[in-house]
Amino acid sequence: MTENAAVKAYQLGKKYEQIYTGCSQCVIAALQDTFNIRNDAIFKAATGLAAGGGASIDGSCGAYSGGIMVLSYLMGREREDFADSGGILLRNFELIRKLRDEFIQEYGSVICCDIQTKIFGRSYYLADMDEFEMFEKAGGHDALHCPEVVGKAARWAATLINEARLA
Repeated sequence: MTENAAVKAYQLGKKYEQIYTGCSQCVIAALQDTFNIRNDAIFKAATGLAAGGGASIDGSCGAYSGGIMVLSYLMGREREDFADSGGILLRNFELIRKLRDEFIQEYGSVICCDIQTKIFGRSYYLADMDEFEMFEKAGGHDALHCPEVVGKAARWAATLINEARLA
């Protein structure tokens, strides 16, 4: 899989975010489905990462975090080699920085509230139901907003997976 994987991941990421929400899990599901690497434990572990972590919006974008989780799953340090005799930790960091660079180039940040501000002109504290309703009324889960962020994150991660020949 090459360019087709990136397109498929983008489309699935957007679709999943529009239907299910939970940006971190939507990126993970899109990448797992694109590369046929389903792992329910990783998917489940990402539950709380959405919207900057627990909908707090002050942490890393959930789509960014989901991408990191899959990239680290495919190229990460194993518990059996905690001492990292093969230097995988630094190679992983290099890969993750490439994903970060895509976010910085597109949104100027990897932080949820900063990305919201770039997209909407303001951020919404999603843990507050009134703010969440305003976010939704502003188009939070229409095709142009958070689903687009998720789709791009999945596409960028898929491209990195292909380039590094990880799947």
